[in-house]
Amino acid sequence: MLKERLLYNQIKKYIDSPEAIVVTGMRRVGKTSLIRFIYDKIDSDNKIFLDLENPLNQKYFEEESYEKIKFTLEILGIDFTKKSFLFLDEIQMLRNLPSVVKYLIDHYKVKCFLTGSASYYLKNLFSESLVGRKYLFELFPLNFKEFLLFKESNINLPDNPKTISKPIFNTISNLFEEYLLFGGFPEVVLKKNTGEKKKSLEDIFTSYFQLEILKLGDFRRNKIIRDLILLLMQRVGAKLDIKKLSKELSVSRPTLYQYLSFLEGTYLIKTIKPFSKGKDIEVRKIPKVYLCDCGLANNFAKLDEGTLFENNIFQNLRIKGEVNYYQRKSGFEIDFILNRDTAIEVKINPSKQDLMKLSKITSELGIKKAIIVSKRYSDLENIQYGFFI
Repeated sequence: MLKERLLYNQIKKYIDSPEAIVVTGMRRVGKTSLIRFIYDKIDSDNKIFLDLENPLNQKYFEEESYEKIKFTLEILGIDFTKKSFLFLDEIQMLRNLPSVVKYLIDHYKVKCFLTGSASYYLKNLFSESLVGRKYLFELFPLNFKEFLLFKESNINLPDNPKTISKPIFNTISNLFEEYLLFGGFPEVVLKKNTGEKKKSLEDIFTSYFQLEILKLGDFRRNKIIRDLILLLMQRVGAKLDIKKLSKELSVSRPTLYQYLSFLEGTYLIKTIKPFSKGKDIEVRKIPKVYLCDCGLANNFAKLDEGTLFENNIFQNLRIKGEVNYYQRKSGFEIDFILNRDTAIEVKINPSKQDLMKLSKITSELGIKKAIIVSKRYSDLENIQYGFFI
């Protein structure tokens, strides 16, 4: 049975609009399941779902004449004289597809639902063909609320974190620990034991490397980009030293930037820039790097508890808006600044001094809100827990 994702609540507002719905995200994050869920929700028989990783389905869209493509879709069951729905999975496999979709929208008012695993390609492909004809949504690994849903847990997180008692915290914390160690890829969450979860994580990475890097990336030095991924996994939460990485991998800086752009565009990593207000006191221009999923990070890099927790908080903050970090030349650092108005410090076991220090710096920066996110239970006031992020 397909499970509802939180992103569906955003998408369903646009189901009756004429524009195409495009869902992007990393491989195996649940894009196909999401649009199949939508497919099942649409009360119409005039719809078709095609997986474009299937070579046979690709051939349907390789005709030079778009009318011939329309005729093929009619044979497959679409009636273009009525409201019709076209679901296409993994559209990055066909570079001409955006113009085909535009033609079907403009001439036959077809409602299209599309998925693709590489924004690196989709943003370029759609930059002209579907201007004003699409809504773009990004799907990420499960957040903790979705994790609980997929686990079929009876736990309902309260709206107010202050109501969390220590016994309730301990109950939730056991599941949150599993979430930290194995992450939020749906298929991993649904596995029953540790061995199966680790095997799924390995399969996800293998699939990413083979289908994104080897097949779509078309890089001449695949071993270099593989080694770069492994190095980045070890550097989660750290500032990227481009000069050092370039030397370690024996590649030029422009090539390294190209690789990093590809890894970010295919959702494996995410870099965040420093928050900047005062030109003379901040470390600028040096980004930090995080992995798309803490389960992948833990499985391949064996990060320490604090770094793994920090990566998990980041992967859930990125859904909420712009994320930066802040650091002064003195070395004082704030882990995350969300949407330029909320400072977030991540701690395994926070102290009262941590709260005072964060409050002081955010006041100086003119930031409205300051939060410390704790992994452990705390009696301090104004503490947030990781499973609420």
